[in-house]
This record gives sequence, C-alpha cells and structure tokens, in this order.
Amino acid sequence: MTVMTAARTRSSPASPADRPRLGLRERKKIKTREAIRAATYVLIEEQGYDATTIEQIADRAEVSPSTVFRYFPTKEDIVLTDEYDPLLEQELLVRPADESWLDSLRYVMRKAIGLQGAEEPRVTRLRTKLMVEVPAVRSRMRESMSVTGRLLCRVIAERTGRDPEGLEVRVFAMSLIGGLMETSLYWAENGHREDLADLVDRALDVLEHGLERKPEGS
Repeated sequence: MTVMTAARTRSSPASPADRPRLGLRERKKIKTREAIRAATYVLIEEQGYDATTIEQIADRAEVSPSTVFRYFPTKEDIVLTDEYDPLLEQELLVRPADESWLDSLRYVMRKAIGLQGAEEPRVTRLRTKLMVEVPAVRSRMRESMSVTGRLLCRVIAERTGRDPEGLEVRVFAMSLIGGLMETSLYWAENGHREDLADLVDRALDVLEHGLERKPEGS
C-alpha cells in the first residue's frame, strides 16, 4: 500500500492476536518474499533502478533468479507489492455497519498509512519516487490496480448490498483507485513534504463533494 497497491497476499485477520499461527512452509515463503524485497530496495538505493538486475537481486537475497520470478513476475512487481491491501480489506469489512462508507475508508486508510509509515517509511518514499521517475514502474502500477479495484468492488458490495459487478460499484471503486494513485504521485512529486494521511483526506473530500469552482483571488 503506497497509498494503495496491488493485493498479492492472502487476507489475514485485522488484529495480530487473532491471526492463526502460520506453518513452517508459509513462514519460509514470507521470509523469502521479504528478503527479495529488502535486497531490491538496497540495490536500487545503491545503484539506481535501471542498473539493478534480477540476478543481482537474487544474489543479494541468497536465492535463485527463478525463485525471484516465482514470487514476483517482474522487477516492477517487487517494487510495488506490499502487505497492506489484505489489512485494508479486512478492516473495511469489520467497520460498524451504520458507519458511512467514506468514514470507514478514512479511518482504515489512516490506520494503514500509520502502520506503513512506522514500519517502512524509507521504502514507502522510495517506492513513490520510483513511480514518478520510472515509466515502467508507473505503467505496471496502473496495470496492477485492477487487482485492487476488484478487491474494493467486493468490499463495497458487501457494505452496500450492491452487485460487485454493477456499473455504479465499479465506477466508484476505480475512481477511488485512480484518486489514491494520483495522491501517491502528488506526494512524491512534492518531495514527500506533506502528510500523506492529510492528502488522502483531501482526495476523499473530492470524491465525496466533487470539485467546486475555486473563488477568485484565492
């Protein structure tokens, strides 16, 4: 979740205390995926995105190139994938039923951004910087957002009683996806100076109220 990235991990309960203990095989998979991501970010910081190869990533992570590709189809996917979309889905589904959809979204987005900022602020900033500077990363991001869009359609349908394939649900979900992606780009283009959670609130305000004409002289 940069603000929001492609969902590529299985959903898990919102509270760590509620999560079932993972088996050895699953723990090894998580450790390998994290090692690949960590190696990628270190190499990119050292020598740049274009100079970083899958072979170098595999060597730094102490796995084979084929293992890297088994977890991440492309180098862009390594950069973009995170562990937060499952949290987003789970948290949205357990919000109070009488809470407005956008209030639920504001709460969950702030929580996810807070977790991400506390655990990997350097990675979050590097990822969004690459989205701005590397066309291949930005293009892959746009392609992968359809995965998160389908996730949101399911959540919206569950919360509103609508058909997840209905036009209104799909339009709303993809409007949200597009808005959050532009928020990530704006944040990086402006040097990460503003608070990301505040920018997300501004984006959600636009979705909720529309875009009013700016008063003259303001």
